[in-house]
Amino acid sequence: MARKDRDTGELEEHLADAQAQLEGLQSAAADAEARASTARAELVALREAQSTSAQQLADAEAARDSAQAELSQTRAELTEARSQIKEAAARYRDARLAAEPAIPPDLVPALESVDEIDQRIESARGVVGQVREKIQEESEEANRAARVPIGSPPRRAPDLSGLSPSEKIKLGLQQMSEREAR
Repeated sequence: MARKDRDTGELEEHLADAQAQLEGLQSAAADAEARASTARAELVALREAQSTSAQQLADAEAARDSAQAELSQTRAELTEARSQIKEAAARYRDARLAAEPAIPPDLVPALESVDEIDQRIESARGVVGQVREKIQEESEEANRAARVPIGSPPRRAPDLSGLSPSEKIKLGLQQMSEREAR
């Protein structure tokens, strides 16, 4: 019996060790199960976040595509508007030049802005005015130089060198008869 008690004691010890190990394993299994449950919950949350992110990405891509389409349309409208502004500026330039025929078209180049055209027209007006004044001054100087003085110019005797002697005699007799008639 002593052996039986010893064997029973050993068995009880082994049984207690096995129970302790079993309790440790059960505790570890419970921890693992809790961690697995937490991991599953995190996985579900991550999948939901991924799904939400994928939807947000799809929405952002759609918004980007829409914005790019709008940008393309706006660029086309801007190009058209610029073209119309250039045409309007050209028509405005032509109308201004037609209204002021004294201004040569070369003095007002084709520009894109109405303000620039107005500035060039004003500048050209100044140039044309200066040229007119200069021409008028030159014309007045030429008129002064070409003017005939008031009164009769001094009389000179006619050149008789080309007359024959008989013509000279006839002329002399004619002049004498005119003097006597007065």
